[in-house]
Order: sequence, then C-alpha cells, then structure tokens
Amino acid sequence: MARRKQNLFEDLIEITSKLPWWVGVVLAIVAYVWLQNIAVEEVTAVARPGQMGQLATQTLFKTLASVGQYLLPLVFLAGASMSVFGRYKRRALHEQVAGSPDRSALNDMSWQQFEALVGEAFRRKGYAVTETGGGGADGGIDLALKKEGETFLVQCKQWKAYKVSVTTVRELYGVMAAEGATGGFVVTSGVFTDEARAFAVGRNIELMDGKALHALIRGVSVPSKAAAASPAATPAGSPACPVCQSAMVRRTAKRGANSGNEFWGCSHYPGCKGIRAI
Repeated sequence: MARRKQNLFEDLIEITSKLPWWVGVVLAIVAYVWLQNIAVEEVTAVARPGQMGQLATQTLFKTLASVGQYLLPLVFLAGASMSVFGRYKRRALHEQVAGSPDRSALNDMSWQQFEALVGEAFRRKGYAVTETGGGGADGGIDLALKKEGETFLVQCKQWKAYKVSVTTVRELYGVMAAEGATGGFVVTSGVFTDEARAFAVGRNIELMDGKALHALIRGVSVPSKAAAASPAATPAGSPACPVCQSAMVRRTAKRGANSGNEFWGCSHYPGCKGIRAI
C-alpha cells in the first residue's frame, strides 16, 4: 500500500501520536518557552556593512520564532490528543473483542485495527510496545516489544481465508537475527501451515493464530500451537517444563556465566521461563 507524502508538521504529529500523551504536552511547553525567548530578543542594530548578514539572520530567526512559538506547540498538542484518542480506541477495541464469545470479531476489522489490538494485548501483558509501521497490510515488522531489557519483534497477519506460510516465519527469523532480538511473534486472525509451525520450534518464535489471540485477549490460558511443540517436532527425550509442564527445547545461552552452554528451555518462552539443565 503506497503511503502519501507528508509534510514536516504531519510527520511531527504522527511521531508524537505514538508517544505517551504527556510527552507531547512536555514537548509543547518546551517548544513554546524556547521559541518565545527567541521571539522577544532584541535584534542588535549593526552599523558596519560587513555584519549585515548577521542582522538578517537574527531577524529571520526572530520572525520564525514569533510564528513557531504558537504553531509548534499546537503540533505537539495535536499529536498528544491523537495519542489519547488512539489509546481510547485501542482499549475499546480490546474490550469489544474480549466480550465476544468467539473469534469472528477479529475478522471484522481493518489491518490497522488488528495491529492496534495486538499491540494493546501485549501492553496488558507488561510489554512496552512500539508501533514500527510495517508498511501496510503485508509489510514487515509491525511491533517491537520490550520487557526486562529484552526485545521481541511482532508480525501481524490479518488473513481470514488463508494459512500463514513458512515464508513469513522465515522472514521474521531473519530480521530477529539481524536486529539481535531475543524472540518473535507472528500473530494472525487465521491459521498457520504445518511447515510454519515446525520451523518455529526451537527458534524462540511463537505462532499465535486467531484462537490463541482471542484467548489471550480474553485472559484464557490456551497454549500456542507453535509453542506447544508436537511430538514429531519436539526433540526425542525432551523433559517437561518444571513450571507449566509443556514440552521443552534445546537452547544455547548467549550471555552470562553460562554463555555457550546448552540447556532445556520452555517452548512457551517468553510467556514461561522454565529451564532445566542438560
């Protein structure tokens, strides 16, 4: 989907709308105080011809500041208002889906609403969510999650009639490696192919289909099909997680005193962080 070209003020409003509302208010106050100080400064009269350029520059800044001291704060306040409104819409959308008896509500929304809903669901699970703007209905990474110093990437696929293929999961895994992300999620209103589920096993990627997403929003504990590895996809002899009793997969520690050592990690990670020594 092509995106129309925006001007500087529209870009500032969009950026501010993705921040907490109070950040926009603080930016508006700072912008007004800074520009207002410039606007009230006296322009020093310069008698020598060689310094006429300095006089022209001072006059230009003063003129721009006189207008900007009102315009720029309004831009930030508009972004703050959009942030408040966006937060309200996300909450309302979450409550609407949570109150629905089945997952059909996931199919009755736009892909923008679907991404907003997924972001709100992760916020309520304690993640700090950044909307990265994947580029449209079939774009790249849509959300970046932060929790306990770790980064997780999310792709949203609102596919009603099609299965999400292994290609999508491979693409996410490649971006995870490039960005150094701890894990990732592919979230869809539909379902996944068996190849996609098999590829996700052991790679710290959780595949969340429409049923699992609806359960997450409603607060019902339903294991992800990708996370709950099937016997065919789970390494033979893998133990049960000591925390949630799910299947475990081999992982390699990337940092700390045990860096490079293998261990058993819960296939529900990061939702469950149960581990066993090998």
